[in-house]
Amino acid sequence: MVAAVYALEASLIFVSVHKKPRRRAPKSILLSKPAIVLHFLAAAGIICFLYGYFVEPYWIEVNTLPIHTTKLKQTSFRLVQISDLHCDKKLRTERKIVKLINRLQPDVIVFTGDALNTAAALPMFKDTMKNLEASIAKLAVYGNFEIRRWSGLDLYGGTGFQLLKNDTVLLRKNSETLCVSGLSCDNRAASAGLVQAVPKNHFSVFLYHYPDLIEYLNGRNVDLYLCGHTHGGQVALPFYGALITLSKFGKKYESGMYTVGRTTLYVNRGIGLEGGLTPRVRFFARPEITVFDIKPER
Repeated sequence: MVAAVYALEASLIFVSVHKKPRRRAPKSILLSKPAIVLHFLAAAGIICFLYGYFVEPYWIEVNTLPIHTTKLKQTSFRLVQISDLHCDKKLRTERKIVKLINRLQPDVIVFTGDALNTAAALPMFKDTMKNLEASIAKLAVYGNFEIRRWSGLDLYGGTGFQLLKNDTVLLRKNSETLCVSGLSCDNRAASAGLVQAVPKNHFSVFLYHYPDLIEYLNGRNVDLYLCGHTHGGQVALPFYGALITLSKFGKKYESGMYTVGRTTLYVNRGIGLEGGLTPRVRFFARPEITVFDIKPER
């Protein structure tokens, strides 16, 4: 549709320039009502592209969400989620997210996958992750980019992050426990056994790159399921949302918070931009840092 607008605009200009003059020239084709509408659409498209390229990818949104649970009695945990950094050789928001997150003073930082668009960005990624500060733990899982492209790279050595491939960690604060399980996105078959082993009296956080396991895990011991991958579509439309999510559920879980049975699902829009030949823009899908204040029930 966008290509059609600009093809029509180009053909209109071409016809106007090469039109043979007449003694009584009719009203210029460029100023007819249909042409004015076409000019408006073409101009709006250029403005939207400039906004999506120069503004929104750098306009990070910090969402703070309270999560109340009876599994904590007196202690609260502040957990910060980031996802889909997709670091390129060009510095984008990496230094900014370090400042924003460290200012939040998290107990736990989790990264739900897709670190790099290019291997040349590895030093920038590792420097970013190393400089993030959490009082208890920094945890990560692999996304599809790690599995398909960067399986041979040491992504987390020296960063302070613990990589969870099919693992559960118990995090203690003031004698209370937060349980975090993480699963590599190429090992979905292990998900049921992983969460089954989590003590039912502990608040359970499950980290996975895709939202695709949410209905499979419905009814199991997962209180908070954190994922990314969709980028909120990266390009979305007002009142409609994401155009593409690359999730098996399509738009059903495109971004934000959902309640699925007894589990709270949060699909983070991520920080970076998809690599390869995709347009390096964000439109109505701002990069996101999510803060979960997990608190005792009032």
